[in-house]
Amino acid sequence: MNSQEYDVLMLGSGEGAKYLAWTLAKQGKHVAVIERKYVGGSCPNIACLPSKNIIQSAKVASYFYRSEEFGITKDNCKINMPVVRDRKRKMVDGLIQMHLDNFKASGAELIMGVGRFVGARTIEVALSGGGTRTVVGKKIIISTGSRAAMEPIAGLREASPLTHIEALDLDHIPEHLLVLGGGYVGLELAQAMRRFGSGVTVIERNERLAHREDEDVSEGLQELCREEGIGVVTSAGVSQVEGKSGHLVKLHAVRAGSEMVLEGTHLLVAAGRTPNTEGIGLEFAGVELTERGYIKVNERLETTAPEVWAVGDCAGSPHFTHIAFDDFRVVGENLAGGHRVTTGRQVPFCMFTDPELARIGLSESEAKKSGIAYRLAKIPMGAVLRTRTLSETRGFMKALIDTESDRILGFTVFGVEAGEIMASVQVAMIAGLPYTVLRDAIFTHPTLLEGLIQLFSAVEPMSKQR
Repeated sequence: MNSQEYDVLMLGSGEGAKYLAWTLAKQGKHVAVIERKYVGGSCPNIACLPSKNIIQSAKVASYFYRSEEFGITKDNCKINMPVVRDRKRKMVDGLIQMHLDNFKASGAELIMGVGRFVGARTIEVALSGGGTRTVVGKKIIISTGSRAAMEPIAGLREASPLTHIEALDLDHIPEHLLVLGGGYVGLELAQAMRRFGSGVTVIERNERLAHREDEDVSEGLQELCREEGIGVVTSAGVSQVEGKSGHLVKLHAVRAGSEMVLEGTHLLVAAGRTPNTEGIGLEFAGVELTERGYIKVNERLETTAPEVWAVGDCAGSPHFTHIAFDDFRVVGENLAGGHRVTTGRQVPFCMFTDPELARIGLSESEAKKSGIAYRLAKIPMGAVLRTRTLSETRGFMKALIDTESDRILGFTVFGVEAGEIMASVQVAMIAGLPYTVLRDAIFTHPTLLEGLIQLFSAVEPMSKQR
């Protein structure tokens, strides 16, 4: 068997793998990356950045609908979905070119095709242009990502539902979109499509939206949906799907023991993710999987096979691009002889609804479950004067403070620019600063960060806790 050997070989060009490839190639290593379809992974092509692009168009649309509130009269406002789609596509094209330029500049080889292990550290590639090629790596990095989960519901696959990929490439406005799943992806796209003019109903099998978050967060999201005209059906177990998405689709569900039927023109599946680990020959590489189908790794992201690592979603890392980037740093330092681990790292969350939801550290429900005592400070976003100038007063921010010290245990904000506000608190937490540093800081007026002074001024002193 004729094969070509590389110092490092990547299967998949997602966030962690591409940065490893570019970095190692610049160091003089002989590096190749095998990519099936999306150069740079899902984030720049079909997920994070494209979705935020569409969400921004939807936000602009919402300002048109609210224009009288700002003293502006609108006439003949119309959504042109082909233009919305083309704006997104133009951005993606630019991002892909940027990635291709980085591959060229670094010296890392990009092999387009479908890769499959046929032996230890050996991959056979069915090339996109035809033919096959066998490559061997002294070291292997697996970065195959994940995809939208398709639950085993009767008729679901036959209904040809949308996933986020197809939803972000629509050239028309669905008359009525049924969204199966009330988590991050489902809620972001539900709001965007509603703002474009689609009727929207979210169906969630759990008793509340974003059920892993605190109850006040779920209540805030529920109220947001109500205000924007998005129907919400919780505690609903879908048993059967009829019809075809894009024409007419019916969901048969059971709620509180009663049967119900929900009808729409389109169906979006946004009920979790599943790893892309099937059919790539991991058994021939000696790479074991967990019970949930993720690649089994240790805290250094090493798999069960020697000289083989896994990064990103397929390794069971939290499904965020920023975590996959940190996986790059973990593996990169370990390849250089260091000892960096994933244990105990911070995982910031941000849902890009409008307003955004962002959290770092412990939530109240997590603290209670773990028996961790805390002091709570909470203020409405309307108390932050900058929100009044923006007419964006929805939501709240809250912080959990340790009872035995002034350490910040967790921070949640449901409000305008939540992700940016959270980042400031996260930096303080990384530095191990007490909450009093933020409370006593001088922030520019009027800015959103100024609200941190009010929030942390509301923390009850330790003396009153004893």
